[in-house]
Amino acid sequence: MPHHPLRPDDLPFSRRELLGRSGLGFGLLGLAGILVSNGSLVAAPSSGAVNPLAPKEPHFRPRAKRVVHLFMNGGPSQVDTFDPKPALDKYHGKPLPNPNLRTERKTAGAMRSPYQFKRYGKSGIEVSELFAHTAELIDDLCVIRSMHADVPNHEPSLMLMNCGDGRLPRPSMGSWITYGLGSENQNLPGFIAMCPGGYPIVATQNWRSAFLPGAYQGTYVDTQHSDVRKLIENISNPTIPLAEQRRQLDLVLRLNRRHSEQRPHDPQLEARIQSLELAYRMQTEATDAFDLNKEPLKVRDAYGSGTHGRQLLITRRLLERGVRFVQVWSGGGQPWDNHDGLAQAHRNLARDWDRPIAAFLRDLKHRGLLETTLVMWGGAFGRTPVAELPALSGRDHNHYGFSMWLAGGGVKGGHVHGATDEFGFAAALDKVHVHDLHATILHLLGFDHERLTYRYAGRDFRLTDVHGHVVRDLLA
Repeated sequence: MPHHPLRPDDLPFSRRELLGRSGLGFGLLGLAGILVSNGSLVAAPSSGAVNPLAPKEPHFRPRAKRVVHLFMNGGPSQVDTFDPKPALDKYHGKPLPNPNLRTERKTAGAMRSPYQFKRYGKSGIEVSELFAHTAELIDDLCVIRSMHADVPNHEPSLMLMNCGDGRLPRPSMGSWITYGLGSENQNLPGFIAMCPGGYPIVATQNWRSAFLPGAYQGTYVDTQHSDVRKLIENISNPTIPLAEQRRQLDLVLRLNRRHSEQRPHDPQLEARIQSLELAYRMQTEATDAFDLNKEPLKVRDAYGSGTHGRQLLITRRLLERGVRFVQVWSGGGQPWDNHDGLAQAHRNLARDWDRPIAAFLRDLKHRGLLETTLVMWGGAFGRTPVAELPALSGRDHNHYGFSMWLAGGGVKGGHVHGATDEFGFAAALDKVHVHDLHATILHLLGFDHERLTYRYAGRDFRLTDVHGHVVRDLLA
């Protein structure tokens, strides 16, 4: 924040220090822009600043208005889910006839899939038994079998998939999208990241705003909890009487106004003020959005009582309320990173996801939301078709070729794009790099990825950096 000399009437400590000393919780900090009228909390008059999350128009007419990213962190195996490779049966336990690509760990012979594949829908696309319920909607899915990334390591691959760069601090995809489109609901964050049981690898970097204004950073929700007071920490402050809140609010409001007058058009300050006001408004809106008891029993039963069922039902409720980008993780750490015991581990993981995904997609279709909602499923990379030593039990990381699928939001349903080689090791036909995926997502949202930029440190940055091409074969 720019330095300004103190005035005689300035307090002897900073606004931030005052807020810290006051002991206010996160929810109450949001009352900074709120007045008390007739015993009720109401919004304070606007300072005239532009709301960074106000809805904005994209470059051209969009096909999608919002995005849901189902993130299978750890790396699901493409040859065990959406890319069948019968040649692995023939070579099970034996070296592959073509030279093995370099892997992160030592690997042995080929490892056949422990699951059966079956054709589904009018399109006849083959899907593993792991996702039999999801496969019932295969005619709405666009399966990409030729994804590839840069390296076989979790951290840089997560950063590449989420932020468009595997090494340097960059804004996340959700931050770029909310920067470009704003939000349709000013009482909830535009970007929410749900991960049960703690953070994934590299934690909050996955949904950071980096050099974009802080208003565009993802809001983390630990969805292992079902009580809204645990889902969103400090959503309310029940310990301070209303009269005491009134005195605190009057003081903070005066400080906000004075600080703003001294620093007009400061984007960091305005973003901070907006985030505090948003925190207050969330006290009622978020409580309602996350309360699944308001859903009919029939709907709750369709999603199931498991964690992922609750996550996806919450996601649908957030989409209905105008949240722009929702990222739904498998769990803390890297659950799909099955270097051994893959047969049972992948089965358990898929079982927890399969029915909820199918219920979610059907629910979106029934409510007319799927047409304008882009749903994306996948990990940061895939896994090797060869087994990791010492036993034929698990698979190593594989960035050379892996699968993802898209649904809704203007993509071509019942379609398979690209292919890996005979054994599922590397993308071989119609390759799609992560940068290409990002360019295509932005295109569906109405953006030219080369024009959605933000000037920082003398350079115009973008999600796709200097790469990326729209994959038009994925578009309906």
